[in-house]
Order: sequence, then C-alpha cells, then structure tokens
Amino acid sequence: MRVLVAGATGYLGRFLCAEYSRRGHHVTALVREPSRAVGVADLLVRAEATHPETLVGVMDGVDLVVSALGITRQADGLGYWQVDYEANLNLLREAEKAGVGRFCYVHVLNAEAMRGVPLVDAKAAFVTHLQASEVPETVIAPTGYFSDMEDFLSMARAGRVWLFGDGSHRLNPIHGADLAEAIADATDDGQRWLDVGGPAVMTQSQIAKAAFAALGTEPRITFLPDILRRISLGVLPILPRRWCGPAQFFMTALGMDMAAPCYGTHHLQDHFAELASSNSRR
Repeated sequence: MRVLVAGATGYLGRFLCAEYSRRGHHVTALVREPSRAVGVADLLVRAEATHPETLVGVMDGVDLVVSALGITRQADGLGYWQVDYEANLNLLREAEKAGVGRFCYVHVLNAEAMRGVPLVDAKAAFVTHLQASEVPETVIAPTGYFSDMEDFLSMARAGRVWLFGDGSHRLNPIHGADLAEAIADATDDGQRWLDVGGPAVMTQSQIAKAAFAALGTEPRITFLPDILRRISLGVLPILPRRWCGPAQFFMTALGMDMAAPCYGTHHLQDHFAELASSNSRR
C-alpha cells in the first residue's frame, strides 16, 4: 500500500512514517523543507498544503492519506483556519481528484465541548467536510500527547506545579509511537472514528506528582480556584495571536476530563523519568 503522510516532520508525523514503514508500506512524506526530513520516509515530496497548486499530482497512485497537519503556535503569518482547516481541505480535494482510497485525519478529543476555541473550531470544520466527502474517512481523536505533558515537568523543575480546581480531572495522554500504531490499526480496519488515549488514566494531581517523582523532589502543588482559569479564558484574546491560541486550547482542556479508551504500552512516568535523566546528564 502507498501511504502519504502530511505533517510528517511534526511530533506525531515522524512516528506515523515509521509505523507505516514498519508495516511494509511505501511511505511518502509531504514536507515543506526536505532537509528537515532526511530519512523519514521512502519518498519526500516538497509542497505547501496552504498552496493547492503545489499539491497537483502528488497523490496519484496513493492508497491512503494520513494528515497530522496542524499548528499549535500560529507562526509564519498563518492561523488555524489557514492550516488546520484550509490546508487540510486542499489535501482532501486533491485526494478526491486522485481517487485516494481513504483519508485519515488527526482531530482532538472532546471537540464538541470546546466550541469557540479557534484551534478546535478549525479542526471540526474540516472534519465536517471530510465526513461529507466521497473519500472514506478515518477520524482520530486523541486525548493529548506526552509532549503536551512536559509542561508539568517544567513546572516541577521550577519547584511548584500550579493546577486549577482540585486536580481531579482525568486524562490519559498518549505517546506518539502508541498513537501512530493505533492510527495504523484504525486505517487497516477501515474504522471511521477512534477516540484514543494512553494505557493509564491519571488525574492532573497524579501527573504532577509523577513529574516530581521523576526529578526525585518533594511534591509542591498549589491548587488555584477554577474561576481564575475561566477569567483567564476571557482575558486571553488580548495576547498576541501566537500565544493566545494554544493557551485557549490548553486552558479549556484543563477544565474537563480528557480520558479515552486506553491503548499502547508507553507510560507517562517513564517518559518523565527519561527526560529527567537526560537533562541531568547535560
């Protein structure tokens, strides 16, 4: 099978290329800068999904498109609607023209509960188009990545973790390798939608304690009234767009459970321990 991965140089994209290659598929990586993707895939194709003319013909003969294309911090003058929505829509339109067999898109868990968050709204708008397309779809809704949880470790290194509310909201973030495997399983099985998280559901307080444990320091956690989080959400739009968008998403997600069916073998405690160990060796 011929697989094209968009967003191939991102955190998840590299794991996706490796997983589909491991399964014996021919992998094409769609990249803006090939020098950043040497060795990532069987074939590198230089294109910018925000410019549809650069995509013409790149999906000819492709059986599956997997898009992890999106942005966290808005840079290069581009916003969520230009990348998470329009660029993915450009990919879908080209997939339709090429007769691609399936289009897989990495969305976000609990999107319905996060309406009004620009990042989520842009993703949800694309999913609406994808579900209406004649190309069979697979939508993946992960809880969050291990890389997102590294903020807990950063706070612990600074001596204190700050949480909103009582820290009881539950989540099971997932490692990129486990998520890539879950995505490949879902596309192999022709699933239309998959909510997925890592193997262990933890409260925010437990994640904070795991960060301190990895550093070998005594937990120091301060619980802030949740009303401060809600007030912050109202103030965030005055910040520069580069910082406002991701802050809106993470502050909103912190106010709810983000737990999904468990998958994978990588545990967050081990990830924290590995990061702590590598930092101590520097």
